[in-house]
Amino acid sequence: MRRQGEVGLARALSKLGLASRTGARALISAGRVAVDGAIVRNPDTPVVPERVRIAIDGRTRARPAPLTILLHKPRGVVTTRSDPEGRPTVYDLLDGITAHVGPVGRLDAATSGLLLLTNDTRLGEWLTNPAHAVPRVYLVTVRGRLTAETAARLEHGVVDRGERLRASRVTVRKASARETHLVVELTEGRNREIRRLLAAVGHEVARLRRVQFGGLTLGRLAPGAWRALDAGEIGRAFPGYLEGRSPYQPRRDRVGLDRHAHLDGLALGDVVHRPGRYHGRRDHG
Repeated sequence: MRRQGEVGLARALSKLGLASRTGARALISAGRVAVDGAIVRNPDTPVVPERVRIAIDGRTRARPAPLTILLHKPRGVVTTRSDPEGRPTVYDLLDGITAHVGPVGRLDAATSGLLLLTNDTRLGEWLTNPAHAVPRVYLVTVRGRLTAETAARLEHGVVDRGERLRASRVTVRKASARETHLVVELTEGRNREIRRLLAAVGHEVARLRRVQFGGLTLGRLAPGAWRALDAGEIGRAFPGYLEGRSPYQPRRDRVGLDRHAHLDGLALGDVVHRPGRYHGRRDHG
């Protein structure tokens, strides 16, 4: 079992921006990569990137300063470095960022909202570890009337393609025969989990926006804009990360599911960067 923050060496090189995943495996297999002075030839050798010295062809690469970004991803933008279909990517929005940052989980093209990107591999691994149960909060619009009984079923869990999925909390904000507005909280980041959950109970998702991740919210950040987070803000947003890596225990007053205004009302810092090369429509979730 790997220790907290450990990843395979090839993945570490990729996350640190030193090589692509394929290129990293080739460098390691060729004996060109040393860890703390010793040549390593197994690309899957576990390392904690922040705690080792990595050299390629005898040259130690400087470890980049930690950088974590909060981005308001618009709809129609994909969470990848490049797209064969030519769609805009989240990296098109990060003008001025030269550090190699990777997404903490993903949002599909049709989903908007809060996306974290970081070059801090230890933070990224901690946030995506299901054992830490870091809450993610979404505003969801589905077609048709979703009842309180169905909401309870989503909290109890459903099976989709042999996988059990469940929401930690579902709140019905407004319902009509035409559509229902929900607040959904998850503590795991499975692929297209909300869409799969709701499809399993007969409801199609018409609109999906992530508005909170741990103690971070979108606040007044416009679609396509981003801002850098400092260490203090990260510590306040994810208290368990600094407390001996203990599991995150969200307080209901921080998550704010019963205080819907809080979801979009948190004051933000001063450093806000407007959209870069992306010029799509203004997105309202």
